[in-house]
Amino acid sequence: MEISIDNYYQKRYSLFAWRSNTSLVNKVIMAFFMACITGIMAQVIIPLPWTPVPITAQTFAVLMAGVVLGRWWGGISQLIYLAVGLLGLPWFAGLTSGYSILLGSTGGYLIGFILAALFLGYCTDKYAQSRNFRSMFGLIFLANLALIYIPGLLGLGLWIYSVEGSFPTIFTLLAMGLFPFILGEIVKVGGAAALSKAITPKENY
Repeated sequence: MEISIDNYYQKRYSLFAWRSNTSLVNKVIMAFFMACITGIMAQVIIPLPWTPVPITAQTFAVLMAGVVLGRWWGGISQLIYLAVGLLGLPWFAGLTSGYSILLGSTGGYLIGFILAALFLGYCTDKYAQSRNFRSMFGLIFLANLALIYIPGLLGLGLWIYSVEGSFPTIFTLLAMGLFPFILGEIVKVGGAAALSKAITPKENY
């Protein structure tokens, strides 16, 4: 079978057109599958001694969920990930589960996953001109920084308050919940932007 660049463009267009118009059952299956990918990547962790928030690979899956599944369904995939983990499936980081995780040091980040995937799914589906590397890098960086890390830092601050009885300083909070992750997040954002550019059609579907 001959493989050409035109054939590749046609196939990626057909795939995204199919996922936008397929049945509800198929969309639910795809969302659950992406939730499973998030859970798998959540087990790639690097614990840090000065913070209860570990470095994980799951944010890459979260960011791609919005791009791959599109409007609503990227966010729904992360809602499934959160809901099923809260109900007891141990697929949060470190094979943990349960409602205590939502109230713990990383609960805010989990809520941010839903927001980031919803935002990226909306932008990817609505704005065909955004599907180039520079635009996707900017959108993914914004989603990561604003929609994951702001709720994450708020949740971390509340958790510290519940444990220690006082809120941490801004610098302490950033040192525990943002600064250690910046380099890795830039790498993940760059990888997600490059992959998004490669797999998304540049015309409306």
